[in-house]
Amino acid sequence: MTMHYDVLIIGGGLSGLSSAALLAKRSLRVCVVDKGYCPGGSCGAFRRNDVIFDQGSSMLFGWGERGFNAHRFLFNCLEENIDIIRHEVLYRVHFKGHEITFYPDIKQFLEQLYPLFPNQREQLQKFYADILCMYEHVILEHPSYTTADEVDKKVALLSMINHPISYIKFLSYLNTSARNLLEKYFSDPGLFNFFDKLTSTYCYTTVEESPAILASVMFVDNHVGGSYYVAGSTLFLPGKLEKVIEEHGSEIINSTTVVSILFENHKPCGVLLDDGRSLYADNLIYSGTVWNLYGSLLPFEHTTEQKRAWAQNQEPTYPSVVLYATVERSVIDERSLAVEMLVGRIDALDEEEVTVYIPSLDDRTICASDEHIVIAIGPSFGSWKELDEASYQKRKVEERQRLLSVLEKRWPTLEDHVRYAEVATPRTIERFTLKNNGAVAGPKQMLGSHMFKRLHTRTEWDTLFCCGESTVMGTGTPTVTTSGIAAANAILKKLNLPLFVYEKKQKQYVHLIKPPFTEEQLYASQDKRQNEIQKAARRCLFCEHPSCAKLDELDVRGIMRRVVVGNFIGAKRRLESFGDADFLQYEHNCIKDEAVAIKDVCSYLQTTSF
Repeated sequence: MTMHYDVLIIGGGLSGLSSAALLAKRSLRVCVVDKGYCPGGSCGAFRRNDVIFDQGSSMLFGWGERGFNAHRFLFNCLEENIDIIRHEVLYRVHFKGHEITFYPDIKQFLEQLYPLFPNQREQLQKFYADILCMYEHVILEHPSYTTADEVDKKVALLSMINHPISYIKFLSYLNTSARNLLEKYFSDPGLFNFFDKLTSTYCYTTVEESPAILASVMFVDNHVGGSYYVAGSTLFLPGKLEKVIEEHGSEIINSTTVVSILFENHKPCGVLLDDGRSLYADNLIYSGTVWNLYGSLLPFEHTTEQKRAWAQNQEPTYPSVVLYATVERSVIDERSLAVEMLVGRIDALDEEEVTVYIPSLDDRTICASDEHIVIAIGPSFGSWKELDEASYQKRKVEERQRLLSVLEKRWPTLEDHVRYAEVATPRTIERFTLKNNGAVAGPKQMLGSHMFKRLHTRTEWDTLFCCGESTVMGTGTPTVTTSGIAAANAILKKLNLPLFVYEKKQKQYVHLIKPPFTEEQLYASQDKRQNEIQKAARRCLFCEHPSCAKLDELDVRGIMRRVVVGNFIGAKRRLESFGDADFLQYEHNCIKDEAVAIKDVCSYLQTTSF
């Protein structure tokens, strides 16, 4: 039987899932194909023992009542409830022996910079006042959750009419660097180094590379919108999107790779999977990297040498390494924040420039009460690709030690109190997310290859659309979410279906809660039985290689993962697709000493109507 859908989506990262959920909400039949066995890509999560680690994204923007709140807009459109922890303080940067804490209040933040740059006090005040004014006029007054190439000209015109000076100034930043913008205000070289660290952390570019139009928004949006963590771990963010997709009759095919895009009458019409199956659709959305699209998925005869060269010449962000660790709780001092940025060299990017996430400071449900989770990510400039297995394993041990040593400069004695630690290398990142050579942020959003010079939402074929980090918006969870919204709306517009657009009185489905988030709060709104079932499912390790059941027998990890986030309809459908099963036998095969209650969870699904 040939499977045909309204829309096929290649890649189950945040952008692809956002598109899929919106299109499913409009009653289109959607299928997402993803390489991972858990959805989310860089915004996914994984288990080690009884600890939940964020695979990549651990500090999230875009959930606030104000600011560029694309995540809030998305969940309001989907009418899907989600609990979000707001960091009371955004994050901290360790710069030249000083701690600079990013408070929501810009004035409070600036008070820390004045002693460092005493001759730039007035200039700092003016700079932030100017870009904040522009931000309020262009971004806040007329919210538009779309990419620059899909912007509604009427909305843009309205903004320009109301604030012509701010809008013209904003557009003038399109083809100038952040450094050129900063030079209009500052003369102290140290300030350029400081802003350099901000752009390299968020955009993976220096102030000389960063387009001023992006940097100017970034410098103020964090303060206005705030930073957040998903209550219960980032497992809930892609999990809730998967829930919407499956509740509306669409599906996700996990652990499967698209090997090529199929054509008919010179237009993309489907995909060939690595298991030999072919799937077809009226429209396709691609959410991966530009290099994989033009380098392997699109047949050679359907692209041009010029287009392939353009894709190949997109410069990648630097490869990254990630340390995932659990440490004794006492090691992390009381002054620690959930996000801290450790700066290495002041005048250049080096491997000691590490961003540290400690999500367990604000969410106490993701590890044991006497420990903390520490995730450290930074650049890796050495070559990993050509290493043989022995050399590769040796290098991983060295990287683990190096990153722990970097962390000890901030948290002395940390290394002596590590309970568990593993390293994801650029090769690991590429294996799990298909991000070429471990470039976690895709192509650099840099002058000369930014905005309109990147992959657009619409391609040269009217049946193929794109979203994700390679597209116009670029890096970060709010921006890739926006690209997913834009791709969904482009297809809805093509089909003459209602678009998802901002409405002032939209009902709110994002619930902000204060840290710390505790076990007592987890599933607190559910009845007693459902609470018990979800907590039982949460004990599943989502093993990469399950021992409880072969994947062709019963997808235990997929069922448990869905139950954890409240996707009971998807879990029940997954259970029923495997027919009769010996749940107790699977429970006996569980890798945990105290087995996950597989039989209890599955019996609940079988006997309950949702």
